[in-house]
Amino acid sequence: MQPKELLALAEEFGNPLYVYDAATIENQYNRLTSAFSKVEKLRVNYAMKALSNISILKLLKNLGSGLDTVSIQEVQLGLHAGFSPEKIIFTPNGVSFEEIEEVAKLGVQINIDNLSILEHFGAKHPTVPVCIRINPHVMAGGNANISVGHIDSKFGISVHQLPHILRIVENTKMHINGIHMHTGSDILDIEVFLYAAEILFDAAKNFKDLDFLDFGSGFKVPYKKDDIETNIEELGKKLSKRFLAFEKEYGRELTLAFEPGKFLVSQAGYFLAKVNVVKQTTSTVFAGIDSGFNHLIRPMLYGSQHTIENISNPKGKERFYTVVGYICETDTFANNRRISEIKEGDILSFKNAGAYCFSMASNYNSRFKPAEVLWKDGKGHLISKRETFEDLIKNQILVEV
Repeated sequence: MQPKELLALAEEFGNPLYVYDAATIENQYNRLTSAFSKVEKLRVNYAMKALSNISILKLLKNLGSGLDTVSIQEVQLGLHAGFSPEKIIFTPNGVSFEEIEEVAKLGVQINIDNLSILEHFGAKHPTVPVCIRINPHVMAGGNANISVGHIDSKFGISVHQLPHILRIVENTKMHINGIHMHTGSDILDIEVFLYAAEILFDAAKNFKDLDFLDFGSGFKVPYKKDDIETNIEELGKKLSKRFLAFEKEYGRELTLAFEPGKFLVSQAGYFLAKVNVVKQTTSTVFAGIDSGFNHLIRPMLYGSQHTIENISNPKGKERFYTVVGYICETDTFANNRRISEIKEGDILSFKNAGAYCFSMASNYNSRFKPAEVLWKDGKGHLISKRETFEDLIKNQILVEV
């Protein structure tokens, strides 16, 4: 999107503001499906924890996507957005058995990553199809907080515990229809991903009635100029060839599934905030904005870098700024970053704000959550309102003491 378009949206809808470009989401979805066009049965399940606004869900549904969910509330949102139960997979971690049963009643594909839950569910519901999440013990992610396939991860059943899985399946006579893995976000080396895929292929040989193999996702997107990203075209070429060969070896047609979240929506997102103050100290020039990590926590939580542009002065002389928020503790978006000269009242745009940004926003410091806008066909559509004071107190109960 162009600075003038973003500025117009900030003027129309106020700040801070999240903006999502529908065309970018569509392009990323088509790029992924094109990379695996040789696979007859391809399934893309959007990992909705990245961004769960129902307008975004409907957009992806219309493109042909399914959903990857991690809570019963996400399942309910997916159904509300029009997804059929068979297009939704539920991959929880550490949730109650009752929640898994409740989701199963809705007809959603269950994915289990715990031996005790697997045995309990199989004994009680042997006819309900179940997918099993395997931990391949492969470190394919970037930051340790988003790498989930390593040996110390809480996610998945260790591939070394496969004999235990097989014993449970045999004893309960449960129906295993899928095998799943997820190594983590920000995959840098597709060869590591392909190595993990071989572990999944080997595990799959132990189950005779599979319908699908789910390879998770974690594809890296660029966060700055010349940044490394997952070569999705090369991965598509190599994994498709190996998958088709495995299908012949397995003896039946299978669905190849992925669960991209960040890959589909990250680059579509922009976060717009107004500069409240420009503050010169003895060694630093701070640009303080009308937002904080209550709206965009990733830089503080993961050390993630979001390209920041001064869209009010996009061609101005660059100076060094430390961009900070208004939260009453350390609240830094960028340290000593080159940005076009900033003055109070300017609008800054944070790129790659489509994934794990609004979805992780909070009301810390009793601040309102921002509005969200979908940019489609040259027009901004409000898809969630800015919160108000009434939203802050609507669930609170005043007790006279």
